[in-house]
Amino acid sequence: MNIDVLARNNVNVFGSGSQTIVFAHGFGCDQEMWRLMVPGFVDHYRIVLFDYVGSGQSRIGDYDAAKYNSLHGYAQDVLDVMETLELRDAIFVGHSVSSMIGMLASIRDPKFFDRIVMLGPSPRYMNDPPAYYGGFDKQDIDELLTMMQLNFVGWASYLAPIVMQNADRKELTEELERSFCSRDPHIARQFAEVTFRSDCRASLPQATVPSLILQCADDSISPFEVGDYLHARLQNSWLERMTARGHYPHLSHPEETTRLIKSYLARA
Repeated sequence: MNIDVLARNNVNVFGSGSQTIVFAHGFGCDQEMWRLMVPGFVDHYRIVLFDYVGSGQSRIGDYDAAKYNSLHGYAQDVLDVMETLELRDAIFVGHSVSSMIGMLASIRDPKFFDRIVMLGPSPRYMNDPPAYYGGFDKQDIDELLTMMQLNFVGWASYLAPIVMQNADRKELTEELERSFCSRDPHIARQFAEVTFRSDCRASLPQATVPSLILQCADDSISPFEVGDYLHARLQNSWLERMTARGHYPHLSHPEETTRLIKSYLARA
């Protein structure tokens, strides 16, 4: 077992079961974001949690700006973790950009993946008119990145309520804002740029692992059009529209999220 990989990505393994679920957090977050979901799976699955380099308790000294200048660098880390743990036919649950990171990893080495669950995924966040609507104009993304550079704390307090979309539960917005602020500003900005400027549309036909697309209501990061686009182009995909609002249903609606994943896995 490669201890360097496990330390680098702060890998934690627990639970029981013959099949493994790997939970992968999204931008600005860490593995703690899955704490409300894990109890629903821990009795029947082996659970793997990890942090991307630059997030959570990962080994920040291993951050390589050249490597992590594309989603493929993060996909390599996913493969490193799975190889180190000698996983095969695992279920990969990815939130937001991790959905595409997991998909890219599965294209490179599908033996590690049995199913991919995509929670609020998007193959491209930027609009590409007239054929594609991702939810953001180029100017929107440029302004977001500029705000991160000029006023990181202000950016976090601005973005958190917009993406959480649960105004009556301020504790969720406050947790997300704290998570954003706990990141190294330079690493967070590069991850944001890599995320929001990414375009994985050309890779969709190469993906063969069956996938579940979970689409939230009122998701400012991944609108309905994006879910429909993905579902139409990902072979062996299943699309579920959730009643959960916002971009973080594993925090705001863990029961519904758990139920839909379990239902999909039971059908599979």
